[in-house]
Formats: sequence, structure tokens, C-alpha cells
Amino acid sequence: MGAEVVIEGLTKSFGRQTIWRDVTLTLPPGEVSVMLGPSGTGKSVFLKSMIGLLKPDRGKCVINGVDIVRCSEHKLYETRKLFGVLFQDGALFGSMNLYDNVAFPLREHTKKSETEIRRIVLEKLEMTGLAGADKKLPGEISGGMRKRAGLARALVLDPEIILVDEPDSGLDPVRTTYISQLFLDVNAQIDATFLIVTHNINLARTVPDNLGMLFRKELVMFGPREVLLTSEEPVVKQFLNGRMDGPIGMSEEKDSATIAAERAMFEAGHHAGGVEEVVGIPPQMQPAPGLPTRQGAIRRKDRVMKILHKLPDAAQEGIIASLSPEEQRRYGVYPRTTTPTWEQTVETQPVPSHHQGQLPTGEVARLPRSGRPEQGPGAR
Repeated sequence: MGAEVVIEGLTKSFGRQTIWRDVTLTLPPGEVSVMLGPSGTGKSVFLKSMIGLLKPDRGKCVINGVDIVRCSEHKLYETRKLFGVLFQDGALFGSMNLYDNVAFPLREHTKKSETEIRRIVLEKLEMTGLAGADKKLPGEISGGMRKRAGLARALVLDPEIILVDEPDSGLDPVRTTYISQLFLDVNAQIDATFLIVTHNINLARTVPDNLGMLFRKELVMFGPREVLLTSEEPVVKQFLNGRMDGPIGMSEEKDSATIAAERAMFEAGHHAGGVEEVVGIPPQMQPAPGLPTRQGAIRRKDRVMKILHKLPDAAQEGIIASLSPEEQRRYGVYPRTTTPTWEQTVETQPVPSHHQGQLPTGEVARLPRSGRPEQGPGAR
């Protein structure tokens, strides 16, 4: 299972310029998370700070009990081996073929024999759809293949955490969907913790278990995907719809005068660009047929049901609607528009004890009635 990453109060500046401050979040083990945000909000800086390539000004980043902000260089070096990183352009060595590029971390960080290295390299190339391409140079393959080769290299040390920086950079929408599928397929096979930084809204809406957003040097929100996708926060709605109408401007944010002028322009009929209003929660992409069920997704479901009563109403409804009828019975929740029949409330599967008392009827959904309906003339 992938490692949990606990970040508390993380702050990073370059000189007098604060990039982001007091970022606090937890990447649940084995789950796929995505971080959104306008250009220039420090998303790539955040990834580099997580692995110690940049040193934050203050805060914590704890992985397997090690705070990489304060640990020794030796401990940091060892902790970095838990990470695999896919950079924007793949960051391949142009003079090496794909085989040697993927083998590089094994030769650098392990004492494995060339026979063992060959087995691992070919396995990772096959996992990423590059079987038979091992002799090609980076300059001889497409951008999508370079991304997949970068991912294969990130996987050779069997990382517990995989960081992905702008995977859609330079790719068309179709190839972006293919690489999105690949992330979920890899997650299903190795159960690693993923954090993906992206601007791609389709990827953000359909791939992750959790979604976050950086804006104005702050973490706007981070949590189950349903929370951000149903949020009424203006900056979130503007970003998800790719429109000019909202607080995000060309220089990250707008002043009140600019917002008022643009609002008048839009009300006069000028199109705000972007797509038509994106509403609802699309189904999450699943691993390809034949692959194992994602264990992170199973753990996420139970984790989210524990905190369901704390989430906004729209997110609650989206989560409940995504459950199968059997899961709704097991967790003891139903959509607000559904009145459970007595047959649905029979104890076919008891609600797990850690959910008891955490799902108030008024806040979450209609809960099962506790007993058999009364029969006969006196029934009410």
C-alpha cells in the first residue's frame, strides 16, 4: 500500500514573494489525488517541496514518520526513494535509449544484477504500453510515448508515492485520456499514492479520488472529489468552466474594479468564453477490464462514509448516488429522493460499527427504519 503524506502549515517563499502559505492536507494512502490551480500558483513548486528539492520556509511534510522539512540529508535521501516522479516533458536523457533511461534509477540506487534490472525494466515498459520500444531514443518517439517512458522510469524502484506534473502538457485530448487511464491502471496494480498536478478539467473531473485547488497563495480546498465538483465557490466554478467571468484574471486575480467592468460587459451580452455550465459529478474512470479492483478506492469509500455528515449537502448526495444499492444498504444511507422500503432495511448486511451514529437523518440522507412496520388496523 502507498504511503500516507501529512502536510501541515507548509509555506514557501522566494525572497519577498510568498508562493503559498499554511498549506495543510493529507494524501490518503493508495488514493489518487489531483491539485488544480491557475498558472503561476506554485503547483510545481509544491511537488518539489514535497520531495525536498526545495526547502519550505516552515511547516511539516511527514512521510512514514519522517518530516522531510527537518530531517537530515541522509534521511531525506532515503525517503526520496519512496517517490517516483513523472516530469512535464518526461525528463529523459536524450542520448540514452528507453531501456537505459528506465534502468538508470536501478543502476544508480541499487546493486541489482543486469539480469534482474532487465527483468524489471521490461516489466515496467510493458506495464506502460511500451513493450518492444526499448531500443528507441527519446527523439524518435511521440510526446505521449515519452510521458509513458517517464512513468516507467518512475516505477522501477517500486515507489509508494508517485508525483505527476502536468501529464497533459503537449498532449491532445485523446492521448490525455489514455494516460489518465494508465494512471488508474498502474494504481490498481501497485496501490501507490498518486498526486497529479494538472490544468486539464476533464482529467480532474473523472480520474481522482480527491481534488484540491491552489489560488491566491492559499489552498482553497482539498478533499473528496465530490466536494470540489459541487462547490459554489466562485473561483472553483470559474476554473472548472474555463470562463473569464470570475475572480481569476490574466495576472492570477482581478481587483474589484476589473470584476465590475467585466460583469457589465458580460451582462451586456459579451460571451465569457469557456464551456457551457459544467454541473453534476461525472462517473469516475475505472481500471481497464482484467485488472484488479483499486484497493485505494475501496479504502476511500469507507473513509468518506465516516466523514459524510461533515460534507456539504450537494457532495453528500453525489457520494450517496454513486453507491450501489447494496452499498447503500450496508452503510445505511439513501438518496433524499428515495424512501427505503422495509425490505431494504432488513439486516442483510449490518452497518459497520464505526458508522453508527455518524449519519444524522437531517444532514445526510434518509436512514433505514429500525424495525418491521406495524401490521393490522392499528398500523400508522
